Amino acid sequence: MPTNKNIITWQHSYSVKVNLIDQQHMHLINLTNKLFHSCLAGKDSAKDAFRDAIRDAVDYVGYHFSTEEKLMERVAYPDLKQHKQEHVDFVREVYNQLEEFKSKKISAPLTFVYFLKDWTLYHIAVSDKKMGEYFLQLQRAGELQKISLNVKTDGSNRVHIR
Repeated sequence: MPTNKNIITWQHSYSVKVNLIDQQHMHLINLTNKLFHSCLAGKDSAKDAFRDAIRDAVDYVGYHFSTEEKLMERVAYPDLKQHKQEHVDFVREVYNQLEEFKSKKISAPLTFVYFLKDWTLYHIAVSDKKMGEYFLQLQRAGELQKISLNVKTDGSNRVHIR
């Protein structure tokens, strides 16, 4: 039975004060909600919708992580290594969850949605907020004006930062 209720609603408190990253986080939340709604559809349609939604989510997560990492590299973010490791750990867990889905575990789609929701909110609240604070410190010190951040995408979910 479909519902209009979302599993996550963007709140201003989630903002890391970096517009590009906030926009991407909003999109990740929308994808998580899309996955959630696909799980609420009928059994067969849920599997098809979930398969499509998970592909979109995985692709976008890679794009988002690439954006964050390139921005952090550009400003010599001191916790870059740890932040990247969190991304690696997340991707590893995504693959574990996908294996559960492929092995026909009935709860796997919904389990994955809750995992994605919890991980996204925790990562934003802790690691990404810390990154956002670093950017704000650079901005207050006038350092960001010295760093050119020209972000372009080429349509293939690759980020080019110059």
